[in-house]
Amino acid sequence: MEFPEHDGLVWSATAFDLDDGEVLFAHETGRVLKTASIGKVFLLHTVLEEELAGRLSLDEPVTRRPSDWMDDSGLWYLMQASTLSIYDLCALIGAVSDNHATNTLVRRVGIEAVQASTEALGYRDSALHDMIRWPRPPGAPQTLSSGTAAELSDFVARLARKELLTPEACDMFRRWLGAGMDCSMVPSGFGLDPLAHDFFDRGLWVWNKTGTMSTVRADIGVVMSPERRVAYAVLANWAPGEDRRDEALAVMREAGLAIREHVLA
Repeated sequence: MEFPEHDGLVWSATAFDLDDGEVLFAHETGRVLKTASIGKVFLLHTVLEEELAGRLSLDEPVTRRPSDWMDDSGLWYLMQASTLSIYDLCALIGAVSDNHATNTLVRRVGIEAVQASTEALGYRDSALHDMIRWPRPPGAPQTLSSGTAAELSDFVARLARKELLTPEACDMFRRWLGAGMDCSMVPSGFGLDPLAHDFFDRGLWVWNKTGTMSTVRADIGVVMSPERRVAYAVLANWAPGEDRRDEALAVMREAGLAIREHVLA
């Protein structure tokens, strides 16, 4: 794999076999980049951690407030129901990266708790920095989340191995991410049904979380066959005012095909 860097386009990327450790590709794995919605995985992790500690229940109803409102990514802003369970908010985040659900959960859990939980996992360069705001006001963090391929691939690897939380909580977390409807990046060459692929299809099972903004395409997750598992993180940033989306997506597709070749070998 080559990750071309020019005209403001930069990468942090890696993929490795979860069971034998073979590295399929690695490029600037410690480089810190903007990751848009990727940081929402740390919110979901914190929610499950709080539930296991008895500080909240996934059945707890939460009512949205006008201050939580955010459209664009998601479905809740189009829905009539103003109150949903915490479990349902997490499912919306996993499936459609729901911004309104994210802001409501950040208010319920607290951004400080999310950041403390992430640091306790050992991550220093990957984090959710804030709730979603647009435009971002002076004094607020200037990006929603950031991270490195090394740390984010480690996170999904630990989730796949059920080393985070309890095995049951890891299964629930994976189910939320397995509902993800964005297959436009690393899995784009697999030909999966974007609305229903939380099972083996064409010999592959994929769960992932993506992040998009005008200068970011980012994708982290796990690709499995019945015999092999690969954890990956592929992050692309480019300079404001430049349009590198098509180029970035083409490279991400090639990364996915390299992973596919390995897991189906």
